[in-house]
Amino acid sequence: MKFVKRSLCLAVAALLPITAALAQDIKERSIKFAFQNQKGHPQAEGAQKFADLVAQKSGNKIQVKLFPGGTLGGDVQTVSALQGGTVEMTVLNAGILSSQVKAFEVFDFPFLFATPQEADAVVDGPFGKGLFEKLAEKNLIGLAYWELGFRNLTNSKRPITKVEDIAGLKIRVIQSPIYIDMFSALGAAPTPMPFPEVYPALEQKAVDGQENPFTLIRTSKFYEVQKHLAVTRHVYNPQAVLISKKLWDQLSPAEKKIIDDAADEATKFQRELSRKQSDEALADLKKAGMQVTEFSPAEMQRLRDKVKPVIDKHTAAVGPDVVKQVQAEIAKVRKP
Repeated sequence: MKFVKRSLCLAVAALLPITAALAQDIKERSIKFAFQNQKGHPQAEGAQKFADLVAQKSGNKIQVKLFPGGTLGGDVQTVSALQGGTVEMTVLNAGILSSQVKAFEVFDFPFLFATPQEADAVVDGPFGKGLFEKLAEKNLIGLAYWELGFRNLTNSKRPITKVEDIAGLKIRVIQSPIYIDMFSALGAAPTPMPFPEVYPALEQKAVDGQENPFTLIRTSKFYEVQKHLAVTRHVYNPQAVLISKKLWDQLSPAEKKIIDDAADEATKFQRELSRKQSDEALADLKKAGMQVTEFSPAEMQRLRDKVKPVIDKHTAAVGPDVVKQVQAEIAKVRKP
């Protein structure tokens, strides 16, 4: 027994210099992590989980400071800040990155994904990883893909039960060309604006409505200024977790491993939480007084048909090969 104990002690002692060396490779750092959603939203909860994991894995040497609710600006501003190194991290709708790498726009295609699992297969596979690799030349590093969920349409004017009900509504959309084309095709007046401006715009009737997943509608309290919610599930949003390449290039291998491992663990947590909260959020929105409508299967097909020319237009812009690659990955998941 004494021999066994001594052997164990020697083994532990042999590892100590490595641990000490690794500790020397971890510097005191503070990382600014900016994003659009409020505390309580799965995006914010995922960021908090990531921050906690980084602190734990670095022995509290690396502190991730969270800036929720768009306090450091909208998504487009934040991406620019990451490229310049004034903000170190963000998580945002992956489609917004189409201004950096055009192929990211495919993630905003209407009705591309039928389930979250289909999206997971695409973003976690060669396609999603390949897009992240292209970001490096834009001074951005992709760490992981989180989820926001399926987007649905709200407005303050009328219930939406058919495609024609959307026509004439002034709808806030994200700053992405495909969203503008999508709602133009539906006869609405799409109005792109940064997320921090949405609530005041709805409250002041500058726009009639907006479109987002249930969880975001709940945490942003849009139910206070929006009466009607149509369950359209028109776009599913993967979220890209990014870090500034300017910071990334300064990190030691040990620090990069901490960031990577924390991102992987936080991704699992964030996706599970988001999917769990979606149904709960819809129930809460109904309790808050929102009138919820759903399209019939026939009307949903009419909605799909109406936006098909938009898909065709942006397929040509993104590249048919890119779209085929995504569709091939989805087809693998759908096989019985």
